[in-house]
Amino acid sequence: MSKYFNVYVLLSEYDGQFYTGYTSDLKVRVEHHNQGKVPSTSRRRPLKLIYWEGCLNQQDATRREKYLKSGNGKKYLRNRISNYFNNPTG
Repeated sequence: MSKYFNVYVLLSEYDGQFYTGYTSDLKVRVEHHNQGKVPSTSRRRPLKLIYWEGCLNQQDATRREKYLKSGNGKKYLRNRISNYFNNPTG
């Protein structure tokens, strides 16, 4: 059985910036971010999961993560989740 991966985007409620990554266990990874166990986000807490998508393998997740970090990827994200930014409370 193959392992699935999630590409995810966190929003720092401290500085308003995105953090994009990938993992095979989304729930645990987000918890690690918010517990300060991830050096790149430990000073940017709290972090809120605002987007994720599934990939069938690590290579696709890595490629998608790289895209979402690019200029076009950031535009895609802002468009994809524009309702969140217009009405963040739901």
